[in-house]
Amino acid sequence: MKRSGILRWPRWTPILVVLALAAFAIVVVRSLREPVLRAAGWALVVNEPIAPADIIVLSIDSGGAGALEAADLVQSGISKRVAVFHDPPSGEDYEFIRRGLPYEDEGARQVRQLTSLGVTDVVQISRIDGTEGEGQVLPLWCDQQHFRSIVMVATKDHSRRLRRVLDRVMKGHPTHVTVQAARYSTFDPDRWWETRGGIRTEIIELQKLLLDVVLHPMSFHASARPGTASLAVWLSPKLDIDDLVGGQRRIFGTRFAQVRRQGSDPSGADEHVL
Repeated sequence: MKRSGILRWPRWTPILVVLALAAFAIVVVRSLREPVLRAAGWALVVNEPIAPADIIVLSIDSGGAGALEAADLVQSGISKRVAVFHDPPSGEDYEFIRRGLPYEDEGARQVRQLTSLGVTDVVQISRIDGTEGEGQVLPLWCDQQHFRSIVMVATKDHSRRLRRVLDRVMKGHPTHVTVQAARYSTFDPDRWWETRGGIRTEIIELQKLLLDVVLHPMSFHASARPGTASLAVWLSPKLDIDDLVGGQRRIFGTRFAQVRRQGSDPSGADEHVL
């Protein structure tokens, strides 16, 4: 009797193939997962070279990490002066004030921390409310103080969005602003997905950053600053849409539309393109 020339595979062979493919997919997905998550984390962070400046300014939400970073910058000779914002009381703060109990806002807390860290020259900036408040107060304050350069300290997760806000509000002002991400802030762009706090921070700040990009669309012609990732090119502002809801000013920047509004004057057509 002749043997059949057809090779018969065992019945469990398909199962092995499926398991092998699943293992391969797990390895591939895992190898791609972490680089993508790291890129998402670093999308929130600005890393710019620091040079000596007239003053170091702490963002309102930088907290103790900002005070520590500022103290280190003072020790390294970046500047001897540090400025802090005073945030207005809210929520339970009013109840402490009503009861006559000691109340310490974030700015006062940072002043106390800076003093304990050995920083002696600390100035205070008027009360603000959030990032947009910083953007409204900072340009005029820098003009009044005749600052040529400042270093703005922010938390890591907030630094990219703050950079974009400052790019818009400081346009036309002589002060050069460098954003420094506080090294002591709790957000870790390389491992944020490992903790609930990191996940929450990433989701919230990424939403805010994307909203800022939508309200102030990205520019394909912006140049990245030295020391920053190339992603800064895609996240830097192109259109300055101030008070979009109020409709005070809208700039929709195609050169053709600008030329038409300016009476077909090509020489002035590029002046408002960000």
